[in-house]
Amino acid sequence: MHQGTTIFSQIMRFLPIYEFHKCVSRYNGNYRVKSFTCLNQFYIMAFAQLTYRESLRDIEDCLTALRHKLFHSGIRSSVSRSTLADANENRDWRIYAEFAQVLIRIARPMYVDEDIGVDLQNMVYALDSTTIDLCLSLFPWARFRQHKAAIKLHTLIDLHGPIPVFIWISDGKLHDVNILDVLIPEPGAIYLIDRGYIDFQRLYSINADKAFFVTLSKSNMQFRRVYSHPSDIVNGIHSDQTIMLTGVCTSKDYPDKLRRIHYFDKEHQNHYYFLTNNFSYPPLTIAKLYKARWGVEIFFKWIKQNLRIKTFFGISENAVKSQIWIAICTYVLIAIIKKKLHIKQSLYTFLQIISVSIFETSPLKRAFEDIDSDEFIDTTCKQLNLFEL
Repeated sequence: MHQGTTIFSQIMRFLPIYEFHKCVSRYNGNYRVKSFTCLNQFYIMAFAQLTYRESLRDIEDCLTALRHKLFHSGIRSSVSRSTLADANENRDWRIYAEFAQVLIRIARPMYVDEDIGVDLQNMVYALDSTTIDLCLSLFPWARFRQHKAAIKLHTLIDLHGPIPVFIWISDGKLHDVNILDVLIPEPGAIYLIDRGYIDFQRLYSINADKAFFVTLSKSNMQFRRVYSHPSDIVNGIHSDQTIMLTGVCTSKDYPDKLRRIHYFDKEHQNHYYFLTNNFSYPPLTIAKLYKARWGVEIFFKWIKQNLRIKTFFGISENAVKSQIWIAICTYVLIAIIKKKLHIKQSLYTFLQIISVSIFETSPLKRAFEDIDSDEFIDTTCKQLNLFEL
């Protein structure tokens, strides 16, 4: 039975606290801490994500105005912006990075049966990166260009959900293709990547690990046709070829056969040339798979518009990474709650309702009853209305 706890407290109860404390202990996060623990820091930063706070002062003012409700929401001590700033500065960001992986492991099985538009037994992942611009004078450690700073968020998305599986935060100068050196391919999985990740030596490593990739072929790629498979012009398949690379370097980097598919999109009147090491799926399935890669682009747009990862509460590398990882934790936590409570509204609607009722004392699920999701339409970007978990 509901005991009158706040909605924020009910949300935080879905956290695996034991696992969180294990992450804290691993990095001595509460060493010499008297009252403001890592858990309190996480609660307050999650509160900032859920209620769209813009600065440390904004957080402090909101919590001060609601101080009589903090204890019953799980926040056991008063909060000043200097205390929170020090915590973001000094508490190891890896605490929250590892806790995010704990939440991801909980969330992924919940979404394993979600439809991605292609009926396959394989796991399907989309890999891409997004750049977050920073001010060079405030973030000199993230130098990108002569007068500009930036960081990159390299993300591998499980398209069943979609749930981020792998995240790597780097400076803006790191080329996307280098992430393939860090990524450990899962045998039998399909990785959807764009042209920026084409490095045939690295792609051959994916092939050697018994995984598959689908990407777009570069126009200057040198190859010879080994065999032509039947085409299906009615469905847009103009050619389906088995090829061998003939470039001086590329033939050494990838000495095995590849598959090149020419697909014509009648709706947008565009020609696409797909490159893959998968020879078993029909060519139209390969085209549909690459179309599903758009899910990672929508994920980036969604988190930039709905989470606080473009403006930061601290200027150190540790503070920036801590804020990003706590934002990811918040995103995955909401995805878990949405599944467990069988909430039909989109994730966008979920956050809108939470943001205005976070310290109400009604049951969490009741806040979503009799709510028409059409009442919460994001008019700034209609594309993101399709993003539902």
